[in-house]
Amino acid sequence: MNLILMGLPGAGKGTQAERIVETYQIPHISTGDMFREAIKNETELGLKAKSFMDAGDLVPDEVTNGIVKERLAQPDTDKGFLLDGFPRTLDQAEALSEMLQDLNKKIDAVIEIQVAEDVLVERLAGRFICRNCGATYHKIFNPTKVEGTCDRCGGHEFYQREDDKPETVKNRLAVNVKASQPILAYYKDAGVLYPIDGDRDIDDVFTDVKAIITK
Repeated sequence: MNLILMGLPGAGKGTQAERIVETYQIPHISTGDMFREAIKNETELGLKAKSFMDAGDLVPDEVTNGIVKERLAQPDTDKGFLLDGFPRTLDQAEALSEMLQDLNKKIDAVIEIQVAEDVLVERLAGRFICRNCGATYHKIFNPTKVEGTCDRCGGHEFYQREDDKPETVKNRLAVNVKASQPILAYYKDAGVLYPIDGDRDIDDVFTDVKAIITK
């Protein structure tokens, strides 16, 4: 059972990934973890990746793809894996198909958690911080008990980080949509793309995830 999990920032991928890994006992393979492991083990590709990262450059696809292939060849993936954060481009998706063919494996399902962009903006742009003590709140999921008053220190001044402002969030989502469209089309053509409505209770979303995996 080899899976890819996709979805825009704020769609709830992290929560669903945790549940998949816990329920099906397969490794959760994220790009960041793979890079850290390769660098820690000082593999040839890990050292190459580190040289680019230390210089502040993007790691080229051939290095990233090589690190992914090394990771997918490890024995803990024999019963399956969950890929998160890769592929990020159509070239990487095509390279993944080739490397899995070499390893005599294939992607069984690409699960895309879909949430409307306006809902994601509300989720991502709802965070605000107490200027006095730094306590973090969310206008929907974690509001202050008394409106306009910090629960921790009683302060009344709040601010939003630049990253959390609605316009910044909208731009970030637009970049992600543009990048993901060719990848989703690629897997749709391959017959392995399974969209799920992510704007529901976490348990309901996971019920759909399990139905896809069982199928």
